[in-house]
Amino acid sequence: MRSKWTLILGTVLFALAACWQSLAAAAPRPAEQPAVLVIGDSLSAGYGLETGAGWVALLQKRLQARQAPWRVVNASISGETTAGGMSSLPALLQRDHPKVVIIELGGNDALRGLSLAATESNLRSMASACEMFGARVLLIGMRIPPNYGAAYTRGFEAIFPRVARLQHTALVPFLLSGVVDHPDWFQADNIHPTAAAQATMLDTVWPVLEPMLHLQAGKR
Repeated sequence: MRSKWTLILGTVLFALAACWQSLAAAAPRPAEQPAVLVIGDSLSAGYGLETGAGWVALLQKRLQARQAPWRVVNASISGETTAGGMSSLPALLQRDHPKVVIIELGGNDALRGLSLAATESNLRSMASACEMFGARVLLIGMRIPPNYGAAYTRGFEAIFPRVARLQHTALVPFLLSGVVDHPDWFQADNIHPTAAAQATMLDTVWPVLEPMLHLQAGKR
């Protein structure tokens, strides 16, 4: 009698296992979801923040909450320049096959007083590489204090809309819009936003990014 029930139980367990395997095979794996690649500096890497508190992490949480079929790959590095981003980009494109690339770079170029022409050339090269790979680009602009004079400051700010126009990318003019008016939203260095600012940063990016995700979601 016991062997009979053992046989029945084994059959049931086998059927359940087969069912779970079938469901697992049908469910989309993270690697199969289209990717949003974020290549940025400390503002996107979450410098000085707890893990999961940065605006890029909040973007992934927002997409998950809305059951949007996207995974976010954050390749941002604190201190990164446009030259460093341009060097890293080809391998990232090959690894992650993103359909949307968010480029948030240039601030460290300006803080170091680097050539504006070189910064612009690097950003244009990155946008071109993404386009050749079939990914749409969202360029995020930055502004700087007038440490290097008004001409340099104005010239730096003008880079982003010009690159967006020439390379036909989407543009967020200033990542810290809505943040700079709150001095208490910055860490002690007065450069990096605190956790309190991250939702506002995401809300600045979201209105430009969301239509791109809807447009690209159907393209495999």
